[in-house]
Amino acid sequence: MNIAVVGLSHKTAPVEIREKLSIPEIQTESAIAHLSSYPHIDEVAIVSTCNRMEIYIVTSETEHGIREVTQFLSEYSKLPMLSLRQHLFMLLHDDAVMHVMRVAAGLDSLVLGEGQILAQIKTTHKHGQQYNGIKTILNRLFKQAITAGKRVRTETSIGTGAVSISSAAVELAQMKMANLAACRATILGAGKMSRLLVQHLVSKGAAQINIVNRSRDRAHELAQQFPEQPIRIHLLSEMMTVIADSDLVFTSTSATEPILDRAKLEIILEPNRPLMLFDISVPRNIHGDVNELANVQAFNVDDLKAVVAQNYESRRKMAQEAERLLEQEVETFDIWWRSLETVSTISCLRHKIETIREQELEKALSRLGSEFGDKHQEVIEALTRGIVNKILHDPMVQLRAQQDVEARQRCMQTLQMLFNLDAGEQFS
Repeated sequence: MNIAVVGLSHKTAPVEIREKLSIPEIQTESAIAHLSSYPHIDEVAIVSTCNRMEIYIVTSETEHGIREVTQFLSEYSKLPMLSLRQHLFMLLHDDAVMHVMRVAAGLDSLVLGEGQILAQIKTTHKHGQQYNGIKTILNRLFKQAITAGKRVRTETSIGTGAVSISSAAVELAQMKMANLAACRATILGAGKMSRLLVQHLVSKGAAQINIVNRSRDRAHELAQQFPEQPIRIHLLSEMMTVIADSDLVFTSTSATEPILDRAKLEIILEPNRPLMLFDISVPRNIHGDVNELANVQAFNVDDLKAVVAQNYESRRKMAQEAERLLEQEVETFDIWWRSLETVSTISCLRHKIETIREQELEKALSRLGSEFGDKHQEVIEALTRGIVNKILHDPMVQLRAQQDVEARQRCMQTLQMLFNLDAGEQFS
């Protein structure tokens, strides 16, 4: 078996490509089912965020498995394979393992040290289990990645300060506007990203904040998290009226098509009235044609790189420290992975010993006759099972503990020869 990851990110593809491959949470189950139906994919997990789309697989035929993933991505995005491939990266086993550790730790994020990605990796793990995509190997890999992400956040300072897409968007707004406190800011959406937008706007002194959302209850719930900040709540039907009276607009909704475009803004904006739009959604909430309007400036997630560059140098040394921690976590996973080749030998040995135990127990009980009570049979059954378990315990522990490949192979060969086992190969 091999682990592989196929995907794209902010490093390999622009937002207009990433949004075509974004898989909404509501479609995760069907996507996992589709991928699991391919003959060479044994396990699958999907990471889909605004800055990345990655599919992790376990496959016995690496080349065929990767081909099946790229076929799925091409069909899903409706992008020809030739144009899609130039944006994809493919990593195998050791590189794939290190990659998911780096992703969970925020070291591969647009904003170095971003904290939200760890929650997204946990969601990937949960959905993979819930929809039967994740089994033994990816379950262990994602658990190890989550542990790695937590260690990096607790044992380094890389997660301090502004380290999210939302915070970078607010910092970009601050760079563009002389005085955020005097600006009227509107946020479209009331999810986690919107909460972070409010948090960072408040920290920068913004005093006039509107939230526009489809559900008034959810918007009200968000506003209640900032009791000292007067936040006005509006329904989606009021969106254009509120935007017309705003200086800054941030969009973070789950819409799969743009909700703002040139035609809508042209109707409501006063002549010479400047407006800045910050779209942190993928797929994008704001159509690119709004930039054709004279006094409108629109920024998407790819435009945050200027802010990220300012923060990068101060985090670079912390990232190096984090990489050393990740190497330890990769080694822990690798030790577990190498121990998998002992599974077939151990299973075969246990099966053979258990078969002998059952046969000999049956002979003994038949000699004792029917007068021997059920209670006595249960005691003898437990006794023989206990003896077998204690005899097998040390060989199994020692076999799994062999970290040297050659030493482990010699141990398995010795067991197979001494007990005349035909374990076969469960893992390769």
